[in-house]
Amino acid sequence: MWRVLKVRVIPTLLWRQVGLVKGVGFDSTRRIGPALPAIKVYNQREVDELMLLDVLGHRGGEPDYESVQEFGAACFVPLTVGGGIRSIDQVQRLLRAGADKVCVNTALHEDPSLADAISRRHGAQCLVASVDVRPDGAGGWRCFSHAGSRDTGRDFAEWVVELEARGAGELLVTSIERDGTMTGYDMPLLERAVREVSIPVIASGGAGDYTHLVDAVCSAGVSAVAAASMFHFTERTPAGAKAALAEAGVPVRMPWRPSGGA
Repeated sequence: MWRVLKVRVIPTLLWRQVGLVKGVGFDSTRRIGPALPAIKVYNQREVDELMLLDVLGHRGGEPDYESVQEFGAACFVPLTVGGGIRSIDQVQRLLRAGADKVCVNTALHEDPSLADAISRRHGAQCLVASVDVRPDGAGGWRCFSHAGSRDTGRDFAEWVVELEARGAGELLVTSIERDGTMTGYDMPLLERAVREVSIPVIASGGAGDYTHLVDAVCSAGVSAVAAASMFHFTERTPAGAKAALAEAGVPVRMPWRPSGGA
């Protein structure tokens, strides 16, 4: 059922200038604290990966390589960095700064060949293609860029197929309407994504309870579950998420525990 050996639990950190913020429907204005302490905490919370997304990156300018270097030095799990990436040179600099993968959305809509270039130079595993969508009113979804503010006119199903063909290693599929609501993922959206592509699909937008994660994996067949508000604003933890997934029969990477004895 699952596209990878172990299903991953990935906290998402929405980064705005000097700190982290909470987003609802991609309106990310509520500050929740600095990024570095959060990264250090998640290092101890049995996460598989971390995703750091600059919510203002689409406005232009260079990524903050210095901060990424600081975050990367403190992060002991794979780190995906996204927001404002527009060139292969920026990808190279982010990888050198400490990112393990890059997450790209707007630039792929403006120049789809960037996906080919990233995949050729750094491998498909380096590129997480971010796909942000809203319902199109006809049973499908339209893709949006620029932090959900611009309708690209692209059909969701056609776009994810093209992204896979161009070398994307994974898809981060986010429902803009459900973002930050903690009401559950858009299950038909995730099911469609998994049907259309053979690369891993990361569920995003709406997780608020462990059952939402279990449903996304067991019913939709995603390879990873991403969540932000659920981990930041409730008592639910990545360890608890893994326990719930394991109880449902999902293969997850559990923390190593020393054996007993003298």
